[in-house]
Amino acid sequence: MIDRNEIKQKRRLRRKLRIKKRIHGTSEKPRLVVYRSNLYLYAQIVDDTKGFTLFGSSSKKLGKPCNIKIASAFGDEFGKSAKEKGINTVVFDRNGYLYHGKIKAFADAVRNNGIVF
Repeated sequence: MIDRNEIKQKRRLRRKLRIKKRIHGTSEKPRLVVYRSNLYLYAQIVDDTKGFTLFGSSSKKLGKPCNIKIASAFGDEFGKSAKEKGINTVVFDRNGYLYHGKIKAFADAVRNNGIVF
């Protein structure tokens, strides 16, 4: 019998691959990738045509394990950093995670700072 967590992980990977086929970041419109661990959120902005990360950050800086409130604060900080770097539009890559909870709070906070996706 397959473990429940293993099934969830396989579903996430299938969603991730299905999304990744359609999403591609360019230098004008880079890809904003979000990764969710058990404790923290990680985000980076990637230019896929050149093949490198423009910048990245994590919610570890905020000092507490991530919940929806921390995810929103992290998204606010990340959005401000992106604006300072001159990034106004991105393609959002939720990395196979459902657009709900921490991921949604992060995305909404980034959007509130003027980043369009």
